[in-house]
Amino acid sequence: TATTEIYTLSLHDALPILMHMRDYPFVFPVKETVYKEIGGRKLRFFVFEPDAAVANRTAVLFFNGGTFMQSPVTPADFQYHAHYLASKGYVAICVECRTAYDAGFTPLQAIRDARSAVRRLRGRASEWGVDPNRVVVCASSSGGYTVVSAIMFDHLNDEGDDLSVSPVPDALVIFAAGMDGVNIMERLYPELLTEAQSISPYHNVKKCLPPTLWIIGTADPLYEQNRDFVERMTAAGNDIAWVEYEGMEHGFFRHGRHGNRPLEETRERIAEFLKSKGF
Repeated sequence: TATTEIYTLSLHDALPILMHMRDYPFVFPVKETVYKEIGGRKLRFFVFEPDAAVANRTAVLFFNGGTFMQSPVTPADFQYHAHYLASKGYVAICVECRTAYDAGFTPLQAIRDARSAVRRLRGRASEWGVDPNRVVVCASSSGGYTVVSAIMFDHLNDEGDDLSVSPVPDALVIFAAGMDGVNIMERLYPELLTEAQSISPYHNVKKCLPPTLWIIGTADPLYEQNRDFVERMTAAGNDIAWVEYEGMEHGFFRHGRHGNRPLEETRERIAEFLKSKGF
């Protein structure tokens, strides 16, 4: 059974907050800390730390998919990737953002949360033994839209964010993510249609991403859209490595699928990518 530790709050202060926090199915021990408080929500980092306590480590923040609808996917979805990377010396963190379970939610809130998460980690990097210039983000599906948008659209910030700290990670890993914000808002958040094009990565191609690894299955419904987006982003000057898995579906890398072979392969590939970029 996973254990958690609240170490930014005293136990006296933490108890009433825990009543309003959601439980997630972590099977590994994690450290838990609040990185942001907004609208009555306490948003958390679920931290997998390496055994060796050394300075200037690389941190990897994981953002799960399934956030724009009330789905069973949670921050624990990436725990097997996070646990593996921690075993390789990375500080791996599964990030909780606001989702469709929160009253009045829209994707704009998730984008702001992603920007806050990178900033808060950088701002406290020394406490984690992390180099603030070695922050990596990994995300899937709606989480991928969220983090790419968080990089591209500078105007989405929450009060309390330190705007002097960059929200752009130093490397990026994406698993198949919808990049067409207009399509997303048409289907799920029509109240945002008037601004959808301005928050759509697909419609705002430019040089802005850090070195990126893009992973997708050829049977993913997002395959053609993602391939077109990555091709245009590469032409705009972005450094993106495209890796496809023949015949694989959306979410093929998740724990329990295909005998966990894609899970094992993709987490090794992420580690290789990070090493190739000096992380």
